[in-house]
Amino acid sequence: MSETIVLGGGCFWCLEAAYQLIEGVEKVVPGYAGGTTDNPTYWDLHEAGNDHAEVVQVTFDTQKISLDDVLEIFWTIHDPTTPNQQGNDIGPEYRSIILFNNDAQKQVIEKSLQSAQKLWPNPIVTEVKTLTKFCEAEEEHHDYFNKNPNQAYCQVIINPKLAKLRAKFAAKMKQ
Repeated sequence: MSETIVLGGGCFWCLEAAYQLIEGVEKVVPGYAGGTTDNPTYWDLHEAGNDHAEVVQVTFDTQKISLDDVLEIFWTIHDPTTPNQQGNDIGPEYRSIILFNNDAQKQVIEKSLQSAQKLWPNPIVTEVKTLTKFCEAEEEHHDYFNKNPNQAYCQVIINPKLAKLRAKFAAKMKQ
C-alpha cells in the first residue's frame, strides 16, 4: 500500500536526492506547500511575503518502509532546530515543516518528533500541520541532483548530505 507525506527541510533538491535513494520510496516530487498563495512559482517563494516552503511529496510503499523510518531519515538529513534556515539557505521557504494527511500520520509524527528531540541540543522548531495544498514545482526542479551532479550546489551541499545518509542508513538504501 502506498502512502504520501510532504516534508520540507531546506532546499527541495537535497530532500529529493536523499529520498530517491531509499528502498520503498516510490516517488519524490518537489513542490511548494504550507502557505496560502494559489499556484506559487519558484520565484514567488523568494519574494517578500511568501508563506510557502520548498517541500517534497514522498510516496512510499508501507510494506517496505514505515512512516517512522521516513521521518527518522528526515530528522537526520536536515537541522530541524534552525527557524527559516538550512545552512546558507535563509528564508521561510527553507523552514522545517511536515504536512500530514490524516490523524494517524499526525500521531506518528508527534511521537517521532519527541524521539528526535533527544538527538538535538536545541529545541526542534519543525512546523507540523495538515496538508491543505501541494503545488508541484516546475520541471527544471525535478530530479535536479541527478541531472546536475557537477553543479556547485550539488557538489558542496547535496553530496555531503548524501554521504551522511549512506553512512547512517546503508541498510535502507536501494540496491
